[in-house]
Amino acid sequence: MDRSRIEVVLGDITAQQVEAIVNAANNALAGGGGVDGAIHRAAGAELLHAACRELGGCATGDAKATPGFALGAEWIIHTVGPVWHGGSKGEAGLLASCYRRCLELADDLGARSVAFPAISTGVYGYPRDLAAEVAVTTLLATDSRVELVRLVAFDQANFEHMKSALGG
Repeated sequence: MDRSRIEVVLGDITAQQVEAIVNAANNALAGGGGVDGAIHRAAGAELLHAACRELGGCATGDAKATPGFALGAEWIIHTVGPVWHGGSKGEAGLLASCYRRCLELADDLGARSVAFPAISTGVYGYPRDLAAEVAVTTLLATDSRVELVRLVAFDQANFEHMKSALGG
């Protein structure tokens, strides 16, 4: 992917005008706190919970899709990032797999624009600077028909890490 197709913004991922929004989910796809809870609330928790139950969970590093329901996005791509254990448990590879699988799934869905949160940097404890490097490096190395990738930071610190990783 070309660097010019990636942008970093500070804001609310649920308000992004894109075709697919990535949800940093848990393995059960059951909703939770942070980005996951916000996406469930904005999409319509009852409908999204039912759709996620039908998917039967998701492995760490993988991705699955549901409709966007009440969101502006047509699709929600749910991915499960790794819990940080100090970096010696394959966390970087699993996090990279999240970004790759989301782009692959976006291609399968025909989505041309995708908004990503800072996967695993909340309660999963992945260091923000390292997560941003993995995200940008993986996105740049992945072939995709997606025309716009928007990295959406929920706070100034994540925004700065993402901008720095992108070289801006």
